[in-house]
Amino acid sequence: MKLTLAEPRFFKEPVVIISELVNEVVFRIDKDKLELIAMDPANVAMIVYKLLGSVFVEYNINEPIEIAVNLDNLKQVLRRAKPSDTLTLELLENKLKITLKSSSTRIFTLSLINMEEERQKVPELDFKCMIEMPSNMFDEVVEDMDVVSDSVAFEVKDDIFNIQAAGNISTAKVSFKKDDFVKINSKENIRSRYSVEYLKKIIKGGKLSDTLTLWLSNDYPLKIEYKVIDKLSLTTILAPRVNND
Repeated sequence: MKLTLAEPRFFKEPVVIISELVNEVVFRIDKDKLELIAMDPANVAMIVYKLLGSVFVEYNINEPIEIAVNLDNLKQVLRRAKPSDTLTLELLENKLKITLKSSSTRIFTLSLINMEEERQKVPELDFKCMIEMPSNMFDEVVEDMDVVSDSVAFEVKDDIFNIQAAGNISTAKVSFKKDDFVKINSKENIRSRYSVEYLKKIIKGGKLSDTLTLWLSNDYPLKIEYKVIDKLSLTTILAPRVNND
């Protein structure tokens, strides 16, 4: 196996973001893509990351392979990658060889780990609402809600997307109308509540894409996707908060 990326950020940034939610993962690599599906230890968030093989300048894989790594260790190596570097991943026995090359060549080796993991399956969910909006607008909303409470309610009614939080002594509410910047497609009125702590970790995906897509239903998991067309997608499915309405 030998995979070379001319733009290391497509691997580096997702790994840094995913490491906020899960520590040990399995990368599955086949002829078409590099993929990761993982559940956080509290079973609150599922992360799905796909990086297409066509993004790589060299994509040499003879057969599908699984590589289990500690993300904290991988993240420390990837943080050394500069935008001008090419990033090469190679499998050497029980180690992952990572080469960063520009004006110099830097080589790191990372020991693989043993993971007895049942393969995660992405659930089939029936969403009633889809919202597409700029990532930075959603980031600001989550930060606003964090000032007030540890949970936030998402409500969609009459083509208006309301985000609300209530604490012991304060409340916050932000509303978005359907317009050129915010696209709302809803089959019914929606209200569901989620953890602000998890959302603050998930919104770091805004480093990858200027827009995000939300899928919602009533008292139902939330799906958040950051996508770079024909290159990668980073999706999180977040369980709803069912208490403290």
